[in-house]
This record gives sequence, structure tokens and C-alpha cells, in this order.
Amino acid sequence: MDRLFIPLVMLVVAGGSGIARAAEWPVKSAEEIAKAAATATPGDVLVMADGPWNDQRIVFRASGTAEKPITLRARTPGKVVLAGESSLVIEGQYGVVSGLYFKDGKGATDGIRVNGSHCRLTETAVVDGTYKFFVHLAGEQNRLDHCYVAGKTSESPTLQIEAERPNHHQVDHNHFGPRPPLGKNGGETIRVGYSQQSMNSSATVVEDNLFDRCDGEIEIISSKSCDNVYRRNTFLDCAGMMTLRHGNRCVVAENIFIAHHKKGSGGIRVIGEGHQVVNNYIDGVDKGGVWITSGIPDSPLNGYFRAKDCRIESNTIVDSKGPCIELDAGFGTSKRSLRPENIRVADNVLVVGGGGSLLKGTEGEGFKWEGNVAWSPQGAEVLKERDGIRVTDPKLARAADGLLRPGTDSPIRLPEAAKSMAPLTAKEVGPGWLSR
Repeated sequence: MDRLFIPLVMLVVAGGSGIARAAEWPVKSAEEIAKAAATATPGDVLVMADGPWNDQRIVFRASGTAEKPITLRARTPGKVVLAGESSLVIEGQYGVVSGLYFKDGKGATDGIRVNGSHCRLTETAVVDGTYKFFVHLAGEQNRLDHCYVAGKTSESPTLQIEAERPNHHQVDHNHFGPRPPLGKNGGETIRVGYSQQSMNSSATVVEDNLFDRCDGEIEIISSKSCDNVYRRNTFLDCAGMMTLRHGNRCVVAENIFIAHHKKGSGGIRVIGEGHQVVNNYIDGVDKGGVWITSGIPDSPLNGYFRAKDCRIESNTIVDSKGPCIELDAGFGTSKRSLRPENIRVADNVLVVGGGGSLLKGTEGEGFKWEGNVAWSPQGAEVLKERDGIRVTDPKLARAADGLLRPGTDSPIRLPEAAKSMAPLTAKEVGPGWLSR
């Protein structure tokens, strides 16, 4: 064995059938990482030297196990700074990468691409630069967590997730920081799939993330595949909307939107079939709370499929400058002549904002309205009761965390899931080593 790759530290671990040894390998370049990874055994750790890593194109191929992953980490989290044309590809299985800082990276390729399976990227930051995608998830059952990703000014999504087959990726506890307006399509913060993949099941879970001033375009998250779950995320002052753009059977639940009337801000766009939009809190948006979207007859994959067989339930929408709910968004534009169909709108609390409206548009066939409560600061006289919507003051009070919740004298009761909701802060997400 080359003396360069003799392990610096041997870690002795007691195993159920005896003594297992894990090695710690010091590495100072992409070449050394490739060599050490080829030699490492499950449980080993590759430790990157602190300092600048310029123009290092790293390929980390792991051969770990669920119980003993192989880890590539910074000696000191945040002190391994990758710049210039540096990039990282994670391959193999059960590999963990932790504590890296990508800053001002250059090139038209990905900053970080995960091709493996059961791999994890954690406690890492990708800030500024010109990569096509700052992070790109392929492979299967990979996790992106406790990372900070921000400052993308070039076109293409900040995070791209492939959806060729069910991959069950997990994206959680990340801080997606400011992204300025791109001025055209392609400025999403997250895109899950593509138009041509949109009928594929991805089964990706995006949860407990903070989206902070993500203004790239109208689609903050663009869901372009099926069976994804988006829950417990906080969207703070974002000029855009959570968008179910293509695909079916997605869940949007327990998310919090706080916009302070920022221009271009909005709630949730619903396009496609079988979606569930439940227990979300939407406060002070500009473009409206929930858009239930019209579609094109025999729509191509890159067109608009009408919303159908969807549930819009137990959401709280307050102080929107646009409509609380738009019933046929886009009808009459882009060849959209099919109104939404078979939509259940139930148990929502809808408080009209100044200059806003309760509903907009015309519902299609099969709408069902049950148990909704509506109110306006101008009083009940500006609203019209209808079947399934009761006009009454919900008597909401601003809580310590900034959310409006029913007071003790309120006539409504929130579901248990909604009672525990609170907006995420930067201290709860992203790398622990990074000051924001």
C-alpha cells in the first residue's frame, strides 16, 4: 500500500460478533480522495484538510453499508472551501459527505451531483457561483439535509431532482436562501422531475425546510412528477408559489407561507389529479392563496392538465391581496378551456385581505363545499354566504410566533396538526457551523 494512504487513526468499534476496525484517512486532493475511497472499508472516514480546495473535481465512490457508511468530511466543518471549477460527484452506496463549503464555483456542470443510492449530503453550503445546478439528486433513496444553498443568479433550478423512477429521496432541514429574480422561466429553487418525466412516480419527500426570499420565478418549488410529499416547510417573503406543475397524487401539507404582501408572493398552485392540499397556513400573500387551475383538452406533457379529484381542506388563508381561492385559474389562456373538476373544498378558514376577494372564477363540475368559514375586515356585508361557506368572524389572534390562530372565543377549532405548526427559523435548519 502506498504510504500516503496508511490510515492516520484506527478506531476500534465493538461489534456483535467481535471487534471491527474503522480507519480515518487524511486527504488533500481529489486524487487522494479517489484512491482512499477505493481502499476504504465500511465505517471508514476520509478527512479533508482544512483550507482552500481550488479546481478540485472530486469523485467520491462509497462502498458502505447501512450500519457502517463510508464518510467524507471536512476536518473542521466549514473550513474546507471549494472554489473555482471545483465539483463533487457522490457515487456508490451508503456514503456520507459532511461539512463542505462551496463558494463562487464556476462551470456549466453541477456543483454537487449525487448518483449513488442511500447516500447523504449534510452540513454543507453551496453559495453563489455559476453551476447549472447547485445540487443535483439522481440515484435512489438519497438524503439532502441541514445544508445551506443560496445566491444562484444563472438560469436552471438551484436543486434539481431526477424522477425517472420511484427514488424516495429525502430533502429536509435545509435553508434555501435568497435567489434574485431571473426574469424568465428556469429560476426555480427546487424542481422535482421534468415535463417529460411528469407521469413518473418520484415519491420524493421535501419537509421541514426554510425557503427564504426565493424570488427566482413564480414557481418556488416546481413539482413535475407524481406521489411527492411537501410538508412542514416555511416560505418566508418569497416572490413565487408552491407549484404542482405536472404530475398527480402529491401532498402539500402543514406548510407556512408568510409574505408581508411582497410583490409576486402567493400560496399554492394546483395542476393535475388526485392532489391533497391540507392544513397549510398562508398569510399576507400578493397573488392569492390557492389557485385551482384549468387545463387543455388532451394536454401535452409540457402543457396544462386541469385540476381534478383534488382536496383543498383545513387551510387557513388570511390577508391575501388576491383571491383566497381561485376556482379556474388560467381559464381562457394558453388554450385552457377545461375547468377543474371534482374538487372538495372543506373546513378552510378564509379571511379576505384589503383589496382582495374570497373567490374568483367559475367552478367546474363536481365541486363540493363543506364546513368553510369566511370573514372580511370590512364585515360580513361584503361577503355572500353560500352552501358550504359560513360567514362569521373566526376571531383569530396573533400568537407569539407571528401566526394567526383561533382565540379562546373563536367559533372554529383547528385540527391537531395545525395547532402545533410554527414557522421555521434559520437556527433550526442548515449547517450548524454557518452564521446567517
